[in-house]
Amino acid sequence: VEKYRPQALSELVSHRDILSTVQRFISEDRLPHLLLYGPPGTGKTSTILACARQLYREREFGSMVLELNASDDRGIDIVRGPILSFASTRTIFKKGFKLVILDEADAMTQDAQNALRRVIEKFTENTRFCLICNYLSKIIPALQSRCTRFRFGPLTPELMVPRLQHVIQEEGVDVTEDGMKALVTLSSGDMRRALNILQSTSMAFGKVTEENVYTCTGHPLKSDIANILDWMLNQDFSTAYRKIMELKTLKGLALQDILTEIHLFVHRGGHRVRLCIILERPNFPLFLTECFLLSTVDFPPSIRIQLLIKLADIEYRLAAGTSEKIQLSSLIAAFQVTRDLVVAEA
Repeated sequence: VEKYRPQALSELVSHRDILSTVQRFISEDRLPHLLLYGPPGTGKTSTILACARQLYREREFGSMVLELNASDDRGIDIVRGPILSFASTRTIFKKGFKLVILDEADAMTQDAQNALRRVIEKFTENTRFCLICNYLSKIIPALQSRCTRFRFGPLTPELMVPRLQHVIQEEGVDVTEDGMKALVTLSSGDMRRALNILQSTSMAFGKVTEENVYTCTGHPLKSDIANILDWMLNQDFSTAYRKIMELKTLKGLALQDILTEIHLFVHRGGHRVRLCIILERPNFPLFLTECFLLSTVDFPPSIRIQLLIKLADIEYRLAAGTSEKIQLSSLIAAFQVTRDLVVAEA
C-alpha cells in the first residue's frame, strides 16, 4: 500500500474535480483551510501529502509541515501546546504559510476541537490547517464553517481497475478476470483494501482467482449462498439447518456475512434460485413440475416485503450479540414461512 501511494497530485486516479480545484488554490497561492472527508482508502491523506510535497521542498518539509494522526495524542493540551506554538511562529528564511495536517480529526475530543477554533482563526496569516476525517458529523459545526469542505466518495471500478492492473504488472502477480472482479467487489471503492486483499491472496495462494479472494477474506462464495438459499427453500427445516451449520463450520462463515449476501439475492433478485413447489407429489409429470419452479426474482412484492422485514430483525438481533445458532434457525424459519406463502398463493 505504501509502496504505490501516489507522490504527486497528477498520480492520483480519482476525484479530478477536487484535485483541479486544489491545484488552482496552490498555483494562485490562495490555499484555504481544508476539510477532507469520506470513506477510508479514497485518497484523502494521499491528496494532502501530495499538496505538501508540491508546496515545500524536501528539506523544508520538517519545519513547514506538522502532521498529527489519531495515534498521536491530540487532546486539548496538544492543541494549546505544540499545535499553537507551531502555528504562531514564522520561519525566517521562507515566506508563505505553514501546513498543519490533522489526520483522523473525528477522533479528536470535543474540547480539543473547540480549542482549535480560535487557533485556526488567529494564525490564518501564516498557517493553514487541513482536517481529514471519515465522518463529517463528528466534526463540530464551528470547525466545518472555517474550512473548505471536499467529499471523497468511494472509487468507481473504472478508476480502480487500471491502478490495480498497474500494481499487478509491476509486482508480476497472476490474476484472473474473475479474481479482478472479486477484488473490486469486495473492496467497495476502498483502494487500500483492494491492494491489501490482492497482496494477501497472492501470498497465500499464488494465483488470484475469485474463489481464492473470497476464501482469503473469509467471505462466503456466491455458490455457497446459492446452496444455502436452495436448502432453505427446498429442504425441510432440520436438513436445511444441519447442512448450513456444516457449511458454516467447514468454511468458518459468519452469519452476518451470509445474511448480507442473502439480502442482496432477495433484494435485487437477479440470481435464479429454484423453489420446487411440488415436493410432496413425486408421481407428477416432470414437465409440469418444471413449470412450477420459481426463483427469488418471482417472490410477490407483499411476500418479499415480509421477508425483508424479518431479515432486518435478524440483523438487528445479531448486532445486539445474540446466539448465531438461534438466529440461523430464525433465518431458515423466515424462508420456510415465505415458501409456504408462495405455495399458498400459487
